[in-house]
Amino acid sequence: MQWKAADDPARGHRGRSPGWGRGDRQYGYGTVRQVSPRGGKDSPLAWEFAPVDSWQKAPDPGQVGKRLIEGFTGRELPDRWAWLTSTVLHWGYGSANGAAYGVLAGSLRRPRASYGLPFGAVVWITGCIVLPEGGLYQPIWAYDAKTLASDLSAHLAYGAGTGAACRLLAAH
Repeated sequence: MQWKAADDPARGHRGRSPGWGRGDRQYGYGTVRQVSPRGGKDSPLAWEFAPVDSWQKAPDPGQVGKRLIEGFTGRELPDRWAWLTSTVLHWGYGSANGAAYGVLAGSLRRPRASYGLPFGAVVWITGCIVLPEGGLYQPIWAYDAKTLASDLSAHLAYGAGTGAACRLLAAH
């Protein structure tokens, strides 16, 4: 891996990391790819934007957001905020990861789409380590192989989509 300075006129970059502007676009494609392999009768967008009408039904990103907001404000967050909080935190986390990937991959001489796969695996294992510490997941060994495979495959698809988008954007 060859690291280049952000200010590299030979590569056409000036004053910022070459991948910075691509991260958010990569995330959008990566997320659609992440939810696609989950199958079922719902489309990826229906799964991604599933209604959440209470904190009892809120996914983990929403639970994290609820804790952050309630911890900061000292007030309980009503159920009506469960869907918006869950969606914003899920996409925000993915966007931040996509931006970080864009910076890293964009700084390489030749970013490859295949680099997205280990990236997706790192995002997945990070959640497996961090979320149990927050009491939101059980330890990884408490899940059956089918559940872990489904979750890992979704994150690998996210990584593959992010890597492919980065590669395509780097070509332009």
